[in-house]
Amino acid sequence: MTDTLASVRQPVNTANGLPNEHYIDPKTYDEERRAVLFATWAGLAVAADVPENGDAVPIDFAGMPILLLRDRDGQVRVFQNTCRHRGMILVEEPRKIEGAIRCPYHSWCYSTKGDLVSTPHVGGPGQNTHPNIKRSELGLTEIRSYVWRDVVWVNIDGTAPEFVDAMAGPIERWAEFEKPLYHGGADSKFTLSVKSNWKLAVENYCESYHLPWVHPGLNSYSRLEDHYNIEEYGQYSGQGTLVYRQLKSDTGATFPDFDGLSSKWDTAAEYLAVYPNVLLGAHRDHAFAIILMPQGPEETHEHIHLYYPSPDTDDALRAKNAELWKVVFEEDIFVVEGMQRGRHGVNFDGGRFSPAMDGPTHCFHDWVAARVQDYRGPAKAAE
Repeated sequence: MTDTLASVRQPVNTANGLPNEHYIDPKTYDEERRAVLFATWAGLAVAADVPENGDAVPIDFAGMPILLLRDRDGQVRVFQNTCRHRGMILVEEPRKIEGAIRCPYHSWCYSTKGDLVSTPHVGGPGQNTHPNIKRSELGLTEIRSYVWRDVVWVNIDGTAPEFVDAMAGPIERWAEFEKPLYHGGADSKFTLSVKSNWKLAVENYCESYHLPWVHPGLNSYSRLEDHYNIEEYGQYSGQGTLVYRQLKSDTGATFPDFDGLSSKWDTAAEYLAVYPNVLLGAHRDHAFAIILMPQGPEETHEHIHLYYPSPDTDDALRAKNAELWKVVFEEDIFVVEGMQRGRHGVNFDGGRFSPAMDGPTHCFHDWVAARVQDYRGPAKAAE
């Protein structure tokens, strides 16, 4: 078998897109799950999902049972949501951990730091210890995690470089935005369910080519020609606008700005697809994070969260901002779902890229193809 990804990794002016199987085939989905989602720093959730000490949220991440929690000292931690005894799921629904994390099967208990603290009757009735059950060796399996821009990033297989090294590019690009972020609360988060592969949401987000036809309202004041491409091969991609316009209330009030920004951000805003599955937006007065959660090869949940420079923002203006962004993101649904259906066209060859307009999308395709090629190895790719 020839390497079908070789044509994807050609220069943008001659490359094809990823083959159909990368969007519709369960076996290829599982391969990407391991090569792309588990072997890199992927977005899992946001720290605002566990605002108080003891808060715990179970998450299914591409079939992997994960437990996100904030421990007794306020640190966000990520564990495999699996008891070390017989593999029982520990937490089924979001809740507050008042004492210990107790397995509902045999009541083995773990602290919020993951330590095994109780093993009732493990040595027989009334015997809560056994010489062969060493609690110090049987704590919960902790997943590498890092919080940046309130996103909880995880490296499932433990092989990725340190987060600050792996994400040096976007961290440096947005160094001016290393400010406190305040989640807008219940009215500043929503989830969209999309019948498409998660990668199509990335591809659509990182280019502005579609604005005139898919977002006519947005394009009326932030036109296609006001945008620029962001292409950092092997790292991230996206788009920016030179004409960002602040949202105003009926009285003309706006959100406060982030402190200390340079003048370029008076009218600029940027939107980065940080590979593999996090979409970030930065503006002078607010930010957002979108976590793409695959639900199999042909469905994705998009978890959208809005942030502000201050914890005190006008309720009505905040709600208006959330509704505006929801409309924009909903406008994209029909195109990503249409592309997904199109991937069932057996003669589709992955498509071609506009060298002038599709550079950010090709950048992402090239990155995915490189990860899968590395995973397959030269021998397997040549089979």
